[in-house]
Order: sequence, then structure tokens, then C-alpha cells
Amino acid sequence: MTSPFLERPAGDHVADNELAFAIRDGFPVSPGHTLVITRRLVTHWFEATPEEQAAVMALVNTVKAQLDDSHYPDGYNVGFNAGEAAGQTVPHLHMHVVPRYRGDRPDPRGGVRWVLPEKADHWTRR
Repeated sequence: MTSPFLERPAGDHVADNELAFAIRDGFPVSPGHTLVITRRLVTHWFEATPEEQAAVMALVNTVKAQLDDSHYPDGYNVGFNAGEAAGQTVPHLHMHVVPRYRGDRPDPRGGVRWVLPEKADHWTRR
């Protein structure tokens, strides 16, 4: 199994540590959208070692600090897709760090719940 992430040169890394690295997303959903990726090719979060998970989360914090200083977002969505049924398209663990900006969506309530739009706005179905 190969990964397009591992083909990216180290010069593309915006942050890294011993077990993971971060690159800007090739198809960003917002300015600054960044991926944090394990150096070892594992399919998803649940196959990573606890050390790899910790390394990924450490870089999430590093990337967040960088984006705070360079893009000034108003919030963040952070997460991963695990498996095809969850929408994972690249079978290599990567955490999305998505900066959010006031007005980028008319009503951002529900956040990641919008992966299933018909269930996202739970506050209107009480």
C-alpha cells in the first residue's frame, strides 16, 4: 500500500515531529486547512499506536498556534474520517485541522454533525 502523503517532500511540511508531520490540504475547505499525518502508513486512528496518536495531537496544537498567528480564525473543526463508510478517501491516517471564520457558513451550529445534513440541525427538531 502507498500513500500520496508520503510522496510529498519534507519541504512541504509546515510542522513535524518524530512520528508525524503536517501539510496544507491540497483541496482546502477554508484558508489554512491543514492535515496532520502519521509517518508510518496506518489506515486510520484506531490502527495507530498510542505514541502516534499523541504525536498527531501534539502537532494539531502546533498547527493551531501557527494558524492563530497567520490566519486569525474564529474557531476550528478538528477531526478524521475512519473507513470508507465515514468518507475516508485516502487510506492513511490524517487529522484535519480546519480553521473556521465568522460568516463562512450562514449558521455554523452543528459543526461536524453536518456530515449527515438531515441530522445536523438537531435544535430545530425538538
